[in-house]
Amino acid sequence: MNVLFVSSEVTPFAKTGGLADVSGVLPKYLQKEGCEVKVVMPRYYGIDRDKLEKLPMAIGINMGVLGEFWIALYRGYLPNSKVEIYFIEYEKYYGRSGLYNEKGVAYIDNAQRFVLLSKASFEVAKALDFKPDIIHANDWHAATIPILLQTSYKNDSFFRDTKSVLTIHNLQFQGVFDKGVMDILGIDWKYYNPFELEAMGAVNLLKGGIAFCDALTTVSPTYAKEIQTKEFGFGLEEHIKAHSYKLTGILNGVDYDEWNPAKDKFIAKNYDLKNLEDKKECKRDLLESFGLEVNLDKPLIGYVGRFAEQKGIYLISQVIERVMDLDISFVMLGSGERWAEEFFGGLSRKYPKKFASYIGYNNEMAHKIEAGSDMFLMPSLFEPCGLNQIYSLRYATLPIVRAVGGLDDTIENYDKERDRGDGFKFWDATALALYHTVKWAVETYRYDKKGFKNMQKRAIKKRFSWEKSAKEYIGVYKGTMKRMVRDD
Repeated sequence: MNVLFVSSEVTPFAKTGGLADVSGVLPKYLQKEGCEVKVVMPRYYGIDRDKLEKLPMAIGINMGVLGEFWIALYRGYLPNSKVEIYFIEYEKYYGRSGLYNEKGVAYIDNAQRFVLLSKASFEVAKALDFKPDIIHANDWHAATIPILLQTSYKNDSFFRDTKSVLTIHNLQFQGVFDKGVMDILGIDWKYYNPFELEAMGAVNLLKGGIAFCDALTTVSPTYAKEIQTKEFGFGLEEHIKAHSYKLTGILNGVDYDEWNPAKDKFIAKNYDLKNLEDKKECKRDLLESFGLEVNLDKPLIGYVGRFAEQKGIYLISQVIERVMDLDISFVMLGSGERWAEEFFGGLSRKYPKKFASYIGYNNEMAHKIEAGSDMFLMPSLFEPCGLNQIYSLRYATLPIVRAVGGLDDTIENYDKERDRGDGFKFWDATALALYHTVKWAVETYRYDKKGFKNMQKRAIKKRFSWEKSAKEYIGVYKGTMKRMVRDD
C-alpha cells in the first residue's frame, strides 16, 4: 500500500509532545512491513532548509476566500531510514519560532495554517505522482484531510481509490474556530451541521474529521473506550459513540534503540537483566548530578513531563511535602504552568539534599532520571498512551501511575500474594489516593525487597514494540480497503 502520513510535528524535526514521537517512528516501521510511506509536515522556522533538498516546483493551493497560495517543497528523510519526508514551506504561516503558539498564546491564524497543511498534502501527492491508498491524518491539525477527501476531492480521479485514517493522539485539542473557516475550506455550507462540522456555533475540525474519516484510531485500547465517556470525551463523547463502529485503539510502541539501558550513552553505567545491580551506579550519578545526598538505600522517585493539569501536576503539589516526610529523594524535570515552575523551584530550596527540579527539558537528564530512579511518577488525569511509563519499565524503574488510558494498558498493578505486577496503580484523581499509592511503593521498596526486585525483573523484560503497532495499523488500513471493495 501507498501511505501518505500527515502530521504537524515529527521527531527530530519539530516536537511539542508524543505526536512527534509517533510520527517520527511509526512511518519507518510501516515501511519495514512493506508499505511505501511518504510523510508530510510544515517547514517551521527551526527546521534548517540548508540540510534539505529543495524540489524544483512551486505548488498552488486553493485556500477558498483567501485565494491561491503558492508553496515551496523540500525533501528529507527520517533518520536511519529511507522514508521520505516532505516539508511544506510557506513563510507567512510557518516561519515562526513556535509550532502552535508563542509564550502560551495561540497563533490567531492556526485555522488557516493547518487547513493549508491538509490541502497542500493532496497537491503534494499529485505533484509527486504518488497515489495514496491511505492518507493517515494525525490529530486536529490534519483532520481536514478526511473532510476534503469526501468533498472537494471526491470526484478527483487521482484519489478515487484513496481512503483516510484519522488518529486521535489527544482529544483535549480539537481545532475549534470561527465558522468563517468554512469559506477557507471551500466546501458546501450544508456540512456545517451538528453531525459533521458545527459545534456550539463554531467549526470543530476534529469533529468533522471523525465524521468523514474511513477509519478512526486512538493511541491505546483503554483510551478508545474512555473518549466515549463524559469524563474523558471533552464534549465529543456522543459524536465518537456514533462513529465507534470504525474506532480502534492501538497502543504506541517505543523506540528501544534510544531507550535501552544496555546501550544508553547518557547514563553512568549500562545495565540489563543480567547485571541489574549496576543500576545503582546510575542512581549515584543522578543524585550527584542534582547535588542531592548520595544515599543509595533511600528511595528515589523521578518525574519527567509537562507541568500541566493533564499530567496531575496539581495533585503532586498537594501531597509533595507529605511525600517528602516519607524520607525519600525526589527529582523532577519539566516545564509548563508558571505557578508549578515556581512552586517546585521553591521546594528545591526547602529540601536542598532531598528534592531537586530542573525547569526545562534536557534529553540527557531525562535518560539519567529513567535509569537512576527507583520509581517513576505519572499521576495523569488522563493519558491517551504515555511513553515515559514504558521507558521506565525498560529501565527497571517501577511506575506509579493513575489507571487511565495507556497507563492502565501498560502497567500491571503489584499483587504481593501472587508475586505479580510491575508497578503501582491508583484510580481516584485525588491527592489522598496519590499519597497512599506513593507510600505503598516506598514501603514496598523498604520492607518487601524481594517483591520489589522481582517486579524490576518483570518490568525490564516487558516490551511494547513498534513492529506490533505497525502491523495493527496495517490491519486497519486493509480493513478500509476491504470496505471500499465491498462498497463498490
